[in-house]
Amino acid sequence: MIRVEDLHMHFGGIRAVDGTSLEIKKGSITGLIGPNGAGKTTLFNVVAGHYKPTSGKVFLDGEDVTGLPPHALFGKGLLRTFQIAHEFSTLTVRDNLMMVPPAQSGERLWSAWFHGKQVKAEEERLREKANDVIKFLEIPHVADEMAGNLSGGQKKLLELGRTMMVDAKIVFLDEVGAGVNRTLLNTIGDAILRLNQERGYTFCMIEHDMDFIGRLCDPVICMAEGKVLAEGTADEVKSNEQVIEAYLGTGLKNKKASA
Repeated sequence: MIRVEDLHMHFGGIRAVDGTSLEIKKGSITGLIGPNGAGKTTLFNVVAGHYKPTSGKVFLDGEDVTGLPPHALFGKGLLRTFQIAHEFSTLTVRDNLMMVPPAQSGERLWSAWFHGKQVKAEEERLREKANDVIKFLEIPHVADEMAGNLSGGQKKLLELGRTMMVDAKIVFLDEVGAGVNRTLLNTIGDAILRLNQERGYTFCMIEHDMDFIGRLCDPVICMAEGKVLAEGTADEVKSNEQVIEAYLGTGLKNKKASA
């Protein structure tokens, strides 16, 4: 689904992404881990079109999409969420969902004036789809709540729901579990698994909660200093000495020597 080839993203003398190459297979839930400053979010921002890379290539379904802006990638089915949710705080949860699909008839003044029935019919279809998403995510109790009043975890669910309002091919999730209580995190995890298994969504997710990663992700990719350090199952990556050293500053051999 996604292929990244020798990607570099430099900010002056800082090499945030420094020759990263990786693949995200269609139908997978790929985990991306690494210590703070490893380049994970910068990689997301490059792939999702927020930054144009210094060099290297990004391919989506075999198509070179390097440097395309986010709205163009959105149209091709590549979506992302953010560590801090980007909701429309003064709109209801339902209206936040209905805002997502592009090129709605009601957005054009001509249609709003002269094709009212068409606009109304389209809005009813979107409302029905939004209600289906709300039911899927098990949040009907907040459907008419202003999104700004939601808890952090509910906002993360809303962001996930917004990806369901269009035909997403791949969704990049940036720390979907950050600041979320364990009960709601389980609900989010269940929704991700169902979207993957029942609707064929492909996910790539940055996450620091290794239990959450272990439950959802295969494979797991570890980055450090802007490069891919290791890849494998969650257990393989967690037991990799280079990964332990990147996180803790010391490997297993050093631990044994000092014991």
